[in-house]
Amino acid sequence: MDLPSAEQEVWRYSRIGELQLDRFHPAAPTTTVQVANGYVADRHDVDTAVVHDVFDELSRAFYSETILSIPRGTHVADPIMVTHTVHGNDEATFPRLVIDAGENSEVTIVERFVSDGTGAALVVPRLFVRAQQAARVTYVAINELSTSVWQLGHQQATGDRDSTTLLATVALGGEYARVRTDVKVVGQGASTRQVALYYADETQMHDFRTLQDHVAPRTTSDLLFKGAVQDTARSVYTGLIRIGHEAKGSVAYQTNRNLTLSAGAWAESVPNLEIETNDVKCSHASTIGPIDEDQRFYLESRGIPPETAERLVVLGFFDEVLDQLPVGPLAGELRAQVAAKLDRRTR
Repeated sequence: MDLPSAEQEVWRYSRIGELQLDRFHPAAPTTTVQVANGYVADRHDVDTAVVHDVFDELSRAFYSETILSIPRGTHVADPIMVTHTVHGNDEATFPRLVIDAGENSEVTIVERFVSDGTGAALVVPRLFVRAQQAARVTYVAINELSTSVWQLGHQQATGDRDSTTLLATVALGGEYARVRTDVKVVGQGASTRQVALYYADETQMHDFRTLQDHVAPRTTSDLLFKGAVQDTARSVYTGLIRIGHEAKGSVAYQTNRNLTLSAGAWAESVPNLEIETNDVKCSHASTIGPIDEDQRFYLESRGIPPETAERLVVLGFFDEVLDQLPVGPLAGELRAQVAAKLDRRTR
């Protein structure tokens, strides 16, 4: 298979033309699983055969798989932590996480991607989620990779009748970090949410592509992505809400907000709707711009220095997303990483 091109719509605005794939060699990441309590399985019935491009094909050839199977009626009280450590040295790693949540089960999974050095690497993660009837699945991906790493991720989730899924992403690391998320609600009454926080500085680029696919009637989806770019960093968001012929009575929302904190920073936002039936309620919205001058002026009028006022506005901008993430003590650490990026800008 050929490498994709930025001329293809799904790769539009991307940096895929800069990838030198032949410099990398396949390797396995170091993966640890904490608080799993016997839910790690060695087999699953989730469909992982979907191939969209050469990276899916490479994943099928070289993947390192972790399977989490939650039995019917089981409530997993503590989050399950899955951590992939990337070693650099021109390694290409292909971690795959499969989550199979049985009927009326509940589970939270946090998947972290971290680097133990500064060497170049390519990470191609794949996520497959199946939420069976009335299951409740919360998933959070945290990208803390070094800025010499490329990430090309793809997440796929399916929600059966009356299920609830939350797919969240926190993207702070990587030189070019791309996440494609396809969520399909196939059972009546199913609901799904997608939230993301991303912050790029220096020459970083964060790239998000999302699909909210309503197949069954009276299904619900909601999306909130918030990002900031500074220095010469870039970000891209393109999303599609698709309401199928049989999905009458569905409700879907899509919101993308972006802050441009430097004159050389750039952000692109392209929300889309595709509606094939009536009796639905849908909306999409996007904004790109600098910090709200009224908010900054309000803080400065109370005696707060300009740099501190700007810092408070940006941190408050991201709190709406952080407050929705069930990451426990990690929330303070993530706030500190966002604050560190802000501090580098003001120095």
